[in-house]
Amino acid sequence: MRIHVFASGSSGNCLLLEDRETLLLIDAGISRRRVAAALKALGFELEQICGVLITHEHSDHISGLLNLAKGRELPVYAPHTVASRLLGALPLLQDDLRIIPVGEPFRIGQLLVTAFHTSHDTDESVGYRVEGEGVYAHATDTGCVTEEMRQMLLGADTVLLESNHDEDMLRYGPYPFYLKKRILSARGHLSNADCASFARELAESGTRQIILAHLSRENNTPQKAMEETSRALGGLSTALFCAPVLGCLSLEVENAEHKDTAEEPLC
Repeated sequence: MRIHVFASGSSGNCLLLEDRETLLLIDAGISRRRVAAALKALGFELEQICGVLITHEHSDHISGLLNLAKGRELPVYAPHTVASRLLGALPLLQDDLRIIPVGEPFRIGQLLVTAFHTSHDTDESVGYRVEGEGVYAHATDTGCVTEEMRQMLLGADTVLLESNHDEDMLRYGPYPFYLKKRILSARGHLSNADCASFARELAESGTRQIILAHLSRENNTPQKAMEETSRALGGLSTALFCAPVLGCLSLEVENAEHKDTAEEPLC
């Protein structure tokens, strides 16, 4: 299994999962043109995508979805309430929507996928655990680490985890009070400190690679996020990466039984 992060942050989120013949997107918050260009750089075409998993309906996760699905049958997978919100925003997706259960595994091609709830300021938001040749778990847009989320992420080989903001930068920065309150709440976004604390748990459970994601441009820096989580990991051998706002971060996801060391980024 390989993952390719095409974009991560408030300006757009999109990730490609590649496992043998199965190509699956998580979120489509960037344009069709950018998705196509990123795929082409990896040697793929849009027509090879077999589906899109949606975490929630905020625009930075779905802004490119309608154009991506236009002119072809492209299954769009989402839990019930997220699917309802998608239909309200993008009614032309009706024929493409596939409502999925939360907490119950289902198959897409070569992959076994399980959705789990995250804690965000929308009626429903989810992350995903994906099992193929390795186990990948994906969790952004959550104000706290819930027990449900913890159980689904622990033991995954590679985890993409939100590290949205440095609390001091947010508290003393230019955002209005209501927005600061929203971000800091249990239904907002995960701070560097909370991410770092949970990253330690992940590493101790066997996670070999952690990708810090959804960093705020205004309230965080890659250096601050990486430093805080690196300190929490201490001497543990888990490799740490930062997802790009734009560009490509590609990693091999392999079970710890098959590899003794973490892969270097492929691009």
